[in-house]
Amino acid sequence: MARGAGLDLVEVAPQARPPVCRIMDYGKWRYQQQKKQDKSHTHKGGKLKQLNIDTTRIGEHDLGIKINHAREFLKEGNKVQFTLRFKGRELAHIDLGRALFNRVKEELFLVSKIERDSKMEGKRMTMVLQPDHKSPDAKPPVKGGVAPKPAAGAPAPVGGPRPLVPGAPRPVAAGAPNAPVAARPVAVAPRPAVANPAGSSLNIPAPAPKPQPAGA
Repeated sequence: MARGAGLDLVEVAPQARPPVCRIMDYGKWRYQQQKKQDKSHTHKGGKLKQLNIDTTRIGEHDLGIKINHAREFLKEGNKVQFTLRFKGRELAHIDLGRALFNRVKEELFLVSKIERDSKMEGKRMTMVLQPDHKSPDAKPPVKGGVAPKPAAGAPAPVGGPRPLVPGAPRPVAAGAPNAPVAARPVAVAPRPAVANPAGSSLNIPAPAPKPQPAGA
């Protein structure tokens, strides 16, 4: 680098063949290079982004827009805080707010994880999600780690074992050692028929004998 009266010969492209040099103010050039370097090191992520929901009756389109904004923030490495405001009688239905936040968590499951779950703060419910990129085939975990039990009295699934009624005998497969033997039908002999005194061809069953008195 050669210095002159206010101007310098600066090598701006040392990797080029031949190297590229320019006559310029070295101090100004150095300041611009430092500014570019600082800008390139500035990371977009690491901030807390706020998304407000004004009512539990938010429309599908508006909710989808907020979820898409949150997805972009999370992909950039930012945290996202959802704030749901309850108005008037909505405070009596906090469960609607939790159901709304559960839907948001399901929609953003592949790009986030829960840092702070839904929590009431006065008339607001807040939730914070942080970036967590998962594989596309990842599935949300089942609550409690086990599948939900069927309701009492519900029919058993097709092909599965049927629930036993308390005190009822267990079913035994046919052919098993302790399997019950099916009852066989017993043939009953018909009663003898007598001829009709009037010469009719109808057969009238004989009357049953009358019981005799004791000592007869």
